[in-house]
Amino acid sequence: MMTSPPVVTRFAPSPSGLLHLGHAYSALFSANEARRRGGHFLLRIEDIDTGRCRREFEAAIFTDLAWLGLEWPEPIRRQTDHMADYRAALDRLKAMELLYPCFLSRRELNAALSAPHSATHGQAAVFDTDRSMSESERTRRMEAGEPYALRLRMRQALELAGDLIWHDIDAGEQCAAPAAFGDIVLARKDIPTSYHLAVTVDDALQNISLVTRGEDLLHATHIHRLLQALLNLPTPLYYHHRLLIDRSGRRLAKRDQSLTLRALREAGHTPYDIRVRVGQTEDIGSGH
Repeated sequence: MMTSPPVVTRFAPSPSGLLHLGHAYSALFSANEARRRGGHFLLRIEDIDTGRCRREFEAAIFTDLAWLGLEWPEPIRRQTDHMADYRAALDRLKAMELLYPCFLSRRELNAALSAPHSATHGQAAVFDTDRSMSESERTRRMEAGEPYALRLRMRQALELAGDLIWHDIDAGEQCAAPAAFGDIVLARKDIPTSYHLAVTVDDALQNISLVTRGEDLLHATHIHRLLQALLNLPTPLYYHHRLLIDRSGRRLAKRDQSLTLRALREAGHTPYDIRVRVGQTEDIGSGH
């Protein structure tokens, strides 16, 4: 009798600030799901935004998670070490004629979206930008070093992929609806991959079978499911968990310095205190 492979989950923070209570909840949630299902928990560093990410914040991530009692196998996957993987995915999409360079600035895009003749008037989605630009002109501007974004031809991508679904453990079967997001950006001249592309490729290469993340990223799963289909990648299970909020009802953010794990640790809180506070007391040991 064949047995299913063990579940693999991951916590994938961006080292652009200190971890806070919301991060603690997400990391412990992911680790606990792996433990409950007899699987493995991985740590990944999502540092493609090199303008905001810092190695000192990365070091702080390791310190905070170890303090909470979490363990993960080495080496960890750091996105900036794997740009070739994202280039290969882009090359595949380019060969399928699903990518095009967009040279419009944010101001020009906003103007195009608000124009009376715009097909997307009143929506945030962007379709078929630079429609009047020839391929030769696009090539000339790229070779001249002008800034651009590589966008996915959403309509053509949907025709190739067809109807798509994914399963969320909490919400059940979901129908993917990526069309609402238009021709998404998959790379830029200065950043050779996007969050959407990098995460999709990473999860496949790391054999992530259960993606746990906040419900604020539920919208992203529509896009990731499409990319999985186009790149012939497996589709994991998903579990979009609740978000922690502060006393005013806002979700926790990196600007909440008083709630960073470093500040709480320095104030005398224990790892067990943190687990109780975020409602994840099933983790390893008590941390007293």
